[in-house]
Amino acid sequence: MARKKQRSCSQGARKSARGRLQGFWDVFEKEDTVLVCINADPDAIACAQAIKRLLRYRVKQVIIAHPNEIRRLNNVSMVERLKIPLERLGNVKIHDFSKKVLVDSQPSHLPVFEKIKFDAIIDHHPITGEYSSFYTDIRPDYGSCSTMLVEYLRAANMKPSVALATALFYAIKVDTQDFSQKALLADGISFRYLFNIANRNLVKKFELADMRRSELKYFNVALNNLTYSKGRLYTHVGKVRSPDILVNIADFLNHVDKIDWVFVSGIHCEKLVVIFRCDGYRKNAGKLAERIFADVGSAGGHKEAARAEVPLKNLSLGDKEFSTKTLKRLATRHMK
Repeated sequence: MARKKQRSCSQGARKSARGRLQGFWDVFEKEDTVLVCINADPDAIACAQAIKRLLRYRVKQVIIAHPNEIRRLNNVSMVERLKIPLERLGNVKIHDFSKKVLVDSQPSHLPVFEKIKFDAIIDHHPITGEYSSFYTDIRPDYGSCSTMLVEYLRAANMKPSVALATALFYAIKVDTQDFSQKALLADGISFRYLFNIANRNLVKKFELADMRRSELKYFNVALNNLTYSKGRLYTHVGKVRSPDILVNIADFLNHVDKIDWVFVSGIHCEKLVVIFRCDGYRKNAGKLAERIFADVGSAGGHKEAARAEVPLKNLSLGDKEFSTKTLKRLATRHMK
């Protein structure tokens, strides 16, 4: 069958929710088997579930797959309690699917995604390239990608199930940090819509399942290595079982009074992982992460929160080990 004319909705080219929905639906045909790819976190998982709902009865099959291991307890709890079916990307044959969708991410975010030709991309992160997908909807101003998917569902007159509403509700809470970070009125409208549908008691259980007792030792290391300078906190934790603990430490330090920047780094699977936090006011964590690490690894994020992952072999350390002092030197050098 002839390929349909390429359609782009990047940055809201299709202004109406109904128009975006129809543009997305136009990608698919009845006999399609669809692979939805995500870098699994609450927002991505919820969005993928919403896409599966949008495509019900419109395609033959929808499978959700992720390349990363889900280790963070909040996310494990969410997947288990809501019984969300997920596959590891390495266990599926990508070429067996006639259509591929990427949600809450962009191809340049992970090397594994760069190798896949996506038919549709829906995301809320800053645009990091030009993509030749049939359908693209990237809206960086949105606090959560789940907000966008709620708009799709409402345009389709599809009321989400309790499980789906709970996932979307929790995702908006997480990505906007309870609306203390970047968000639009649209995020609040979607959140309010989900409020009376979602199981908020389950959401509380996800939020409380935050940390293993064995991970407390990393806080001890982080505090012992902590360096303060000019309203900035730096700490290198060394080898960690999961990068998620670095996120927990960074979020914890971000609560300290009169701190403008937080930088937390660690080593996981022969990669340096750096977590950036700031208030986002006249600051941009995502751009700083890119300035420091984009040439040697993957880096990016939002104004107030960002992340970089760099293979250790790409760092010119010689015989030296990465340390808090190294982290401080790199960050300071690229500060504007």
